[in-house]
Amino acid sequence: MEIKLAYGKEGLLVNLPDHTAVIEPVHIPGLGDEKQKAFEAMRNPIGTKPLKEMVKSTDTVSIVISDMTRPTPNHKLVPWIMEELKHVPAEQFIIINGTGSHRDNTREELIQMLGEDIVNQVRVINNNAFDQSTQTYLGTTSYGGEVYLNKEYCQSDFKIVTGFIEPHFFAGFSGGPKGIMPGIAGIDTIMHFHNAKMIGDKDSTWGKIEGNPVQGEATEAALMAKPDFMLNVTLNGDKEITSFFAGDVILAHRTGCEYVREHSMVACEEPFDIVITSNSGYPLDQNLYQAVKGMSAAQKIVKKGGAIICASECSDGLPNHGNYAEILKMKATPQEILDMIEDPVFSIFDQWQVQKQAIIQVWADVYVYSSLTIEDVKNAMFLPSSSIEKTVEELQQKHGRDLRIAVMPLGPLTIPYIKESVKS
Repeated sequence: MEIKLAYGKEGLLVNLPDHTAVIEPVHIPGLGDEKQKAFEAMRNPIGTKPLKEMVKSTDTVSIVISDMTRPTPNHKLVPWIMEELKHVPAEQFIIINGTGSHRDNTREELIQMLGEDIVNQVRVINNNAFDQSTQTYLGTTSYGGEVYLNKEYCQSDFKIVTGFIEPHFFAGFSGGPKGIMPGIAGIDTIMHFHNAKMIGDKDSTWGKIEGNPVQGEATEAALMAKPDFMLNVTLNGDKEITSFFAGDVILAHRTGCEYVREHSMVACEEPFDIVITSNSGYPLDQNLYQAVKGMSAAQKIVKKGGAIICASECSDGLPNHGNYAEILKMKATPQEILDMIEDPVFSIFDQWQVQKQAIIQVWADVYVYSSLTIEDVKNAMFLPSSSIEKTVEELQQKHGRDLRIAVMPLGPLTIPYIKESVKS
Protein backbone atom coordinates (compact mmCIF):
# COMPACT_ATOMS: atom_id res chain seq x y z
CA MET A 1 0.00 0.00 0.00
CA GLU A 2 1.09 3.57 -0.64
CA ILE A 3 0.99 5.94 2.34
CA LYS A 4 1.89 9.63 2.53
CA LEU A 5 3.76 10.54 5.70
CA ALA A 6 3.76 14.10 7.04
CA TYR A 7 7.39 15.00 6.28
CA GLY A 8 8.81 18.48 5.80
CA LYS A 9 6.56 20.76 3.80
CA GLU A 10 5.73 18.35 0.98
CA GLY A 11 5.22 14.96 2.62
CA LEU A 12 6.82 11.59 1.84
CA LEU A 13 5.25 8.71 -0.10
CA VAL A 14 6.19 5.23 1.09
CA ASN A 15 5.15 1.77 -0.07
CA LEU A 16 4.41 -0.56 2.82
CA PRO A 17 3.18 -4.16 3.09
CA ASP A 18 -0.56 -4.48 2.50
CA HIS A 19 -1.18 -5.82 6.01
CA THR A 20 0.18 -2.60 7.61
CA ALA A 21 -2.25 -1.03 10.08
CA VAL A 22 -2.80 2.69 9.47
CA ILE A 23 -3.22 4.63 12.72
CA GLU A 24 -4.33 8.24 12.45
CA PRO A 25 -6.76 10.64 14.09
CA VAL A 26 -10.28 11.19 12.81
CA HIS A 27 -9.98 13.69 9.98
CA ILE A 28 -11.94 16.85 10.66
CA PRO A 29 -12.35 19.25 7.74
CA GLY A 30 -10.90 22.71 8.16
CA LEU A 31 -13.33 25.51 8.94
CA GLY A 32 -14.54 27.28 5.83
CA ASP A 33 -15.12 30.51 7.72
CA GLU A 34 -12.13 30.69 10.07
CA LYS A 35 -12.27 34.42 10.72
CA GLN A 36 -15.98 34.44 11.50
CA LYS A 37 -15.55 31.47 13.87
CA ALA A 38 -12.62 33.20 15.56
CA PHE A 39 -14.71 36.30 16.27
CA GLU A 40 -17.60 34.13 17.47
CA ALA A 41 -15.20 32.41 19.89
CA MET A 42 -13.82 35.71 21.20
CA ARG A 43 -17.33 37.08 21.64
CA ASN A 44 -18.77 33.92 23.23
CA PRO A 45 -15.87 32.63 25.32
CA ILE A 46 -15.73 29.85 27.90
CA GLY A 47 -15.51 31.13 31.46
CA THR A 48 -14.87 34.84 30.78
CA LYS A 49 -16.60 37.91 29.43
CA PRO A 50 -16.20 38.64 25.70
CA LEU A 51 -12.68 39.79 24.92
CA LYS A 52 -13.61 43.28 23.73
CA GLU A 53 -15.57 44.00 26.90
CA MET A 54 -12.60 43.12 29.09
CA VAL A 55 -10.01 45.46 27.57
CA LYS A 56 -9.90 49.22 28.10
CA SER A 57 -8.50 51.57 25.46
CA THR A 58 -5.83 52.66 27.93
CA ASP A 59 -4.60 49.12 28.66
CA THR A 60 -1.21 47.79 27.66
CA VAL A 61 -1.89 44.41 26.08
CA SER A 62 0.57 41.51 25.85
CA ILE A 63 -0.05 38.66 23.41
CA VAL A 64 2.03 35.51 24.02
CA ILE A 65 2.60 33.34 20.97
CA SER A 66 4.38 30.02 20.45
CA ASP A 67 7.69 30.00 18.57
CA MET A 68 8.27 28.68 15.08
CA THR A 69 8.66 25.05 16.18
CA ARG A 70 4.87 25.01 16.54
CA PRO A 71 2.27 25.30 13.76
CA THR A 72 0.03 27.76 15.63
CA PRO A 73 -1.43 30.04 12.90
CA ASN A 74 -0.50 33.27 14.64
CA HIS A 75 -0.39 35.09 11.31
CA LYS A 76 -4.17 34.75 11.55
CA LEU A 77 -4.85 34.79 15.28
CA VAL A 78 -2.87 37.91 16.18
CA PRO A 79 -4.40 40.17 13.48
CA TRP A 80 -7.88 38.93 14.42
CA ILE A 81 -7.24 39.66 18.10
CA MET A 82 -6.00 43.14 17.27
CA GLU A 83 -8.98 43.77 15.01
CA GLU A 84 -11.31 42.80 17.82
CA LEU A 85 -9.37 45.18 20.06
CA LYS A 86 -9.10 47.99 17.52
CA HIS A 87 -10.06 50.49 20.24
CA VAL A 88 -6.56 49.87 21.68
CA PRO A 89 -3.73 51.73 19.86
CA ALA A 90 -1.16 49.45 18.19
CA GLU A 91 1.68 50.97 20.21
CA GLN A 92 0.06 49.63 23.41
CA PHE A 93 0.45 46.01 22.27
CA ILE A 94 3.50 43.83 22.82
CA ILE A 95 3.86 40.39 21.28
CA ILE A 96 6.04 37.99 23.28
CA ASN A 97 7.44 35.01 21.42
CA GLY A 98 7.32 32.04 23.80
CA THR A 99 10.67 30.51 22.98
CA GLY A 100 11.15 28.86 26.36
CA SER A 101 14.77 27.70 26.24
CA HIS A 102 14.78 27.54 22.42
CA ARG A 103 16.81 29.98 20.33
CA ASP A 104 15.49 33.42 19.41
CA ASN A 105 13.54 33.63 16.18
CA THR A 106 14.92 36.05 13.62
CA ARG A 107 13.01 38.99 12.15
CA GLU A 108 12.51 36.98 8.97
CA GLU A 109 11.10 34.07 10.97
CA LEU A 110 8.84 36.41 12.95
CA ILE A 111 7.51 37.81 9.67
CA GLN A 112 6.83 34.23 8.56
CA MET A 113 5.02 33.58 11.85
CA LEU A 114 3.06 36.85 12.15
CA GLY A 115 3.08 38.63 8.80
CA GLU A 116 5.11 41.71 7.87
CA ASP A 117 2.36 44.19 8.78
CA ILE A 118 2.23 43.00 12.39
CA VAL A 119 6.02 42.90 12.78
CA ASN A 120 6.27 46.44 11.39
CA GLN A 121 3.42 47.86 13.49
CA VAL A 122 3.78 46.11 16.84
CA ARG A 123 6.71 45.58 19.20
CA VAL A 124 7.71 41.92 19.11
CA ILE A 125 10.23 40.38 21.52
CA ASN A 126 11.67 36.91 22.07
CA ASN A 127 11.45 35.63 25.63
CA ASN A 128 14.97 35.55 27.12
CA ALA A 129 15.02 32.66 29.56
CA PHE A 130 18.71 33.19 30.31
CA ASP A 131 18.57 36.82 31.50
CA GLN A 132 16.93 37.01 34.91
CA SER A 133 16.73 40.81 34.66
CA THR A 134 13.99 40.28 32.05
CA GLN A 135 11.92 38.15 34.44
CA THR A 136 9.72 38.59 37.50
CA TYR A 137 9.79 36.19 40.45
CA LEU A 138 6.26 35.11 41.38
CA GLY A 139 6.62 32.38 43.99
CA THR A 140 7.08 28.62 44.34
CA THR A 141 4.78 25.88 43.05
CA SER A 142 3.61 22.96 45.17
CA TYR A 143 6.05 20.86 43.11
CA GLY A 144 8.97 22.95 44.40
CA GLY A 145 9.68 25.06 41.33
CA GLU A 146 10.53 28.74 41.69
CA VAL A 147 8.53 30.64 39.08
CA TYR A 148 10.13 33.38 37.01
CA LEU A 149 8.07 34.72 34.10
CA ASN A 150 8.69 37.40 31.49
CA LYS A 151 8.66 40.80 33.17
CA GLU A 152 6.94 42.69 30.35
CA TYR A 153 4.16 40.10 30.31
CA CYS A 154 3.72 40.39 34.08
CA GLN A 155 3.64 44.19 33.92
CA SER A 156 1.07 44.41 31.09
CA ASP A 157 -2.47 45.46 32.03
CA PHE A 158 -4.15 42.74 29.97
CA LYS A 159 -2.61 39.38 29.16
CA ILE A 160 -3.55 37.13 26.22
CA VAL A 161 -2.08 33.75 25.32
CA THR A 162 -2.53 31.97 22.00
CA GLY A 163 -1.71 28.37 21.23
CA PHE A 164 -2.34 25.06 19.53
CA ILE A 165 -3.83 22.07 21.36
CA GLU A 166 -2.39 18.68 20.42
CA PRO A 167 -1.36 15.53 22.28
CA HIS A 168 1.91 16.08 24.17
CA PHE A 169 4.36 13.39 25.21
CA PHE A 170 4.86 14.49 28.80
CA ALA A 171 2.38 17.32 29.47
CA GLY A 172 -0.62 15.33 28.23
CA PHE A 173 -1.68 18.11 25.85
CA SER A 174 -0.02 21.26 24.55
CA GLY A 175 -1.61 24.71 24.55
CA GLY A 176 -3.28 26.54 27.43
CA PRO A 177 -0.96 26.99 30.43
CA LYS A 178 2.04 25.67 28.46
CA GLY A 179 2.02 28.88 26.44
CA ILE A 180 3.10 30.59 29.66
CA MET A 181 5.09 27.77 31.25
CA PRO A 182 7.61 27.09 29.78
CA GLY A 183 6.93 29.51 26.90
CA ILE A 184 7.83 32.74 28.72
CA ALA A 185 9.59 31.31 31.79
CA GLY A 186 13.15 31.75 33.05
CA ILE A 187 15.71 28.98 32.68
CA ASP A 188 15.71 27.95 36.38
CA THR A 189 11.93 27.59 36.21
CA ILE A 190 12.18 25.63 32.96
CA MET A 191 14.84 23.34 34.42
CA HIS A 192 12.67 22.41 37.39
CA PHE A 193 9.65 21.98 35.15
CA HIS A 194 11.63 19.46 33.07
CA ASN A 195 13.63 17.77 35.81
CA ALA A 196 14.25 14.02 35.62
CA LYS A 197 11.73 13.16 38.33
CA MET A 198 8.94 15.17 36.66
CA ILE A 199 9.66 13.86 33.17
CA GLY A 200 10.14 10.28 34.38
CA ASP A 201 6.86 10.19 36.32
CA LYS A 202 4.48 7.56 34.94
CA ASP A 203 1.70 10.15 34.82
CA SER A 204 3.76 12.56 32.68
CA THR A 205 2.47 11.11 29.45
CA TRP A 206 0.30 11.47 26.39
CA GLY A 207 -3.32 12.53 26.84
CA LYS A 208 -3.26 12.78 30.65
CA ILE A 209 -4.20 15.99 32.48
CA GLU A 210 -5.34 15.07 35.99
CA GLY A 211 -2.48 13.85 38.15
CA ASN A 212 0.13 14.78 35.55
CA PRO A 213 2.88 16.67 37.45
CA VAL A 214 4.14 18.45 34.33
CA GLN A 215 0.70 19.78 33.43
CA GLY A 216 0.14 20.48 37.13
CA GLU A 217 3.19 22.70 37.46
CA ALA A 218 2.44 24.46 34.16
CA THR A 219 -1.03 25.26 35.48
CA GLU A 220 0.18 26.53 38.85
CA ALA A 221 2.82 28.74 37.24
CA ALA A 222 0.40 30.19 34.71
CA LEU A 223 -2.10 31.02 37.44
CA MET A 224 0.53 33.07 39.30
CA ALA A 225 0.26 35.63 36.48
CA LYS A 226 -2.92 34.34 34.93
CA PRO A 227 -3.65 35.21 31.32
CA ASP A 228 -6.85 37.24 31.19
CA PHE A 229 -7.82 35.55 27.94
CA MET A 230 -6.79 32.50 25.90
CA LEU A 231 -7.30 31.86 22.21
CA ASN A 232 -6.27 28.32 21.22
CA VAL A 233 -6.96 26.33 18.09
CA THR A 234 -6.99 22.73 16.99
CA LEU A 235 -5.64 21.72 13.58
CA ASN A 236 -6.07 18.77 11.24
CA GLY A 237 -3.29 16.94 9.42
CA ASP A 238 -3.29 19.61 6.71
CA LYS A 239 -2.64 22.29 9.38
CA GLU A 240 -6.13 23.73 8.83
CA ILE A 241 -8.03 25.17 11.80
CA THR A 242 -10.78 22.80 12.93
CA SER A 243 -11.99 24.60 16.06
CA PHE A 244 -11.39 27.55 18.40
CA PHE A 245 -11.26 27.46 22.20
CA ALA A 246 -11.39 30.90 23.78
CA GLY A 247 -11.78 32.34 27.26
CA ASP A 248 -10.44 31.13 30.61
CA VAL A 249 -7.00 29.58 30.27
CA ILE A 250 -8.00 26.52 32.30
CA LEU A 251 -11.65 25.98 31.41
CA ALA A 252 -11.32 26.67 27.70
CA HIS A 253 -8.11 24.66 27.45
CA ARG A 254 -9.59 21.62 29.18
CA THR A 255 -12.58 21.80 26.82
CA GLY A 256 -10.15 21.79 23.90
CA CYS A 257 -8.21 18.86 25.33
CA GLU A 258 -11.36 16.75 25.50
CA TYR A 259 -12.13 17.65 21.90
CA VAL A 260 -8.64 16.55 20.84
CA ARG A 261 -8.83 13.39 22.96
CA GLU A 262 -12.09 12.37 21.30
CA HIS A 263 -10.64 12.68 17.81
CA SER A 264 -7.03 11.63 18.29
CA MET A 265 -7.01 8.60 20.61
CA VAL A 266 -6.82 5.30 18.73
CA ALA A 267 -7.08 1.92 20.47
CA CYS A 268 -4.95 -1.02 19.34
CA GLU A 269 -5.56 -4.65 20.29
CA GLU A 270 -1.91 -5.58 20.82
CA PRO A 271 1.59 -4.16 20.31
CA PHE A 272 3.31 -4.10 16.92
CA ASP A 273 6.74 -5.37 15.91
CA ILE A 274 7.41 -2.32 13.72
CA VAL A 275 5.88 1.14 14.02
CA ILE A 276 6.58 3.72 11.34
CA THR A 277 5.92 7.30 12.42
CA SER A 278 6.44 10.88 11.34
CA ASN A 279 6.81 13.99 13.46
CA SER A 280 3.77 15.66 11.86
CA GLY A 281 5.78 17.42 9.15
CA TYR A 282 6.95 21.04 9.10
CA PRO A 283 7.34 22.95 11.38
CA LEU A 284 7.28 20.17 13.98
CA ASP A 285 9.93 18.07 12.24
CA GLN A 286 12.54 20.82 11.85
CA ASN A 287 15.11 19.02 13.99
CA LEU A 288 15.93 15.72 15.63
CA TYR A 289 15.27 17.16 19.09
CA GLN A 290 11.62 17.69 18.19
CA ALA A 291 11.37 14.30 16.45
CA VAL A 292 11.52 12.56 19.83
CA LYS A 293 7.79 13.36 20.13
CA GLY A 294 6.93 11.19 17.14
CA MET A 295 9.12 8.40 18.47
CA SER A 296 7.44 8.65 21.86
CA ALA A 297 3.99 8.30 20.30
CA ALA A 298 5.16 5.18 18.45
CA GLN A 299 6.63 3.68 21.62
CA LYS A 300 3.14 3.48 23.11
CA ILE A 301 2.28 0.63 20.72
CA VAL A 302 5.58 -1.03 19.80
CA LYS A 303 6.70 -4.30 21.41
CA LYS A 304 9.66 -4.22 23.77
CA GLY A 305 12.62 -5.05 21.56
CA GLY A 306 10.70 -4.00 18.46
CA ALA A 307 11.57 -1.31 15.94
CA ILE A 308 10.45 2.29 15.43
CA ILE A 309 11.14 4.01 12.10
CA CYS A 310 10.79 7.78 12.31
CA ALA A 311 10.59 10.01 9.23
CA SER A 312 11.59 13.56 10.22
CA GLU A 313 13.15 15.96 7.73
CA CYS A 314 15.31 17.83 10.30
CA SER A 315 15.93 20.86 8.07
CA ASP A 316 17.34 22.64 11.16
CA GLY A 317 19.73 19.79 11.96
CA LEU A 318 20.01 18.28 15.43
CA PRO A 319 19.82 21.39 16.01
CA ASN A 320 23.23 23.06 16.41
CA HIS A 321 21.97 25.23 19.29
CA GLY A 322 21.09 24.13 22.83
CA ASN A 323 22.63 21.17 24.66
CA TYR A 324 20.85 18.25 22.98
CA ALA A 325 23.82 17.11 20.88
CA GLU A 326 26.31 17.73 23.69
CA ILE A 327 24.40 15.58 26.20
CA LEU A 328 24.26 12.72 23.72
CA LYS A 329 28.07 12.76 23.56
CA MET A 330 28.46 12.29 27.31
CA LYS A 331 27.84 8.53 27.40
CA ALA A 332 28.09 5.57 25.04
CA THR A 333 24.64 3.98 25.31
CA PRO A 334 21.03 5.07 25.89
CA GLN A 335 20.97 3.26 29.25
CA GLU A 336 24.11 5.08 30.38
CA ILE A 337 22.53 8.38 29.26
CA LEU A 338 19.38 7.57 31.22
CA ASP A 339 21.33 6.66 34.35
CA MET A 340 23.31 9.90 34.10
CA ILE A 341 20.23 12.10 33.73
CA GLU A 342 18.36 10.35 36.53
CA ASP A 343 21.23 11.12 38.92
CA PRO A 344 19.91 14.07 41.02
CA VAL A 345 23.23 15.93 40.72
CA PHE A 346 22.93 16.11 36.92
CA SER A 347 21.21 19.23 35.60
CA ILE A 348 21.61 20.68 32.09
CA PHE A 349 18.91 22.31 30.02
CA ASP A 350 17.59 20.13 27.17
CA GLN A 351 18.17 17.01 29.28
CA TRP A 352 14.42 16.31 29.27
CA GLN A 353 14.33 15.55 25.54
CA VAL A 354 17.37 13.30 25.80
CA GLN A 355 15.79 11.55 28.79
CA LYS A 356 12.63 10.78 26.81
CA GLN A 357 14.75 9.69 23.85
CA ALA A 358 16.81 7.32 25.99
CA ILE A 359 13.68 5.77 27.51
CA ILE A 360 12.44 5.03 23.98
CA GLN A 361 15.81 3.66 22.83
CA VAL A 362 16.07 1.33 25.81
CA TRP A 363 12.65 -0.03 24.84
CA ALA A 364 13.07 -0.42 21.06
CA ASP A 365 15.49 0.05 18.17
CA VAL A 366 14.92 3.44 16.56
CA TYR A 367 15.67 4.12 12.90
CA VAL A 368 15.67 7.66 11.50
CA TYR A 369 14.93 8.68 7.92
CA SER A 370 15.89 12.34 7.48
CA SER A 371 18.03 14.85 5.62
CA LEU A 372 20.75 14.46 8.28
CA THR A 373 24.08 12.84 7.58
CA ILE A 374 24.54 9.22 8.56
CA GLU A 375 27.19 10.37 11.04
CA ASP A 376 24.78 12.78 12.76
CA VAL A 377 22.14 10.07 13.08
CA LYS A 378 24.63 7.59 14.53
CA ASN A 379 26.06 10.18 16.92
CA ALA A 380 22.54 10.58 18.32
CA MET A 381 22.55 6.79 18.93
CA PHE A 382 19.92 6.16 16.25
CA LEU A 383 20.08 3.74 13.35
CA PRO A 384 20.10 5.53 9.96
CA SER A 385 17.54 4.58 7.33
CA SER A 386 18.22 5.52 3.72
CA SER A 387 14.85 4.11 2.66
CA ILE A 388 11.87 3.27 4.86
CA GLU A 389 10.82 0.50 2.46
CA LYS A 390 14.33 -0.98 2.56
CA THR A 391 14.45 -0.85 6.36
CA VAL A 392 11.09 -2.63 6.64
CA GLU A 393 12.26 -5.26 4.15
CA GLU A 394 15.49 -5.84 6.09
CA LEU A 395 13.55 -6.25 9.34
CA GLN A 396 11.20 -8.73 7.67
CA GLN A 397 14.12 -10.72 6.28
CA LYS A 398 15.68 -10.82 9.74
CA HIS A 399 12.59 -11.54 11.84
CA GLY A 400 10.01 -13.02 9.46
CA ARG A 401 7.25 -11.93 7.10
CA ASP A 402 4.54 -12.22 9.74
CA LEU A 403 5.71 -9.16 11.67
CA ARG A 404 2.89 -6.87 12.83
CA ILE A 405 3.44 -3.45 11.25
CA ALA A 406 1.72 -0.12 11.93
CA VAL A 407 2.16 3.32 10.40
CA MET A 408 1.29 6.66 11.98
CA PRO A 409 1.27 9.08 9.01
CA LEU A 410 0.63 12.14 11.20
CA GLY A 411 2.90 11.05 14.05
CA PRO A 412 2.12 12.65 17.42
CA LEU A 413 -1.19 14.13 16.27
CA THR A 414 -2.38 10.64 17.17
CA ILE A 415 -2.47 9.11 20.66
CA PRO A 416 -2.35 5.35 20.08
CA TYR A 417 -2.67 3.01 23.01
CA ILE A 418 -2.98 -0.69 23.78
CA LYS A 419 -6.49 -1.29 25.11
CA GLU A 420 -5.51 -3.08 28.32
CA SER A 421 -3.08 -0.27 29.24
CA VAL A 422 -5.71 2.48 29.39
CA LYS A 423 -5.95 4.13 32.81
CA SER A 424 -8.22 6.86 34.02
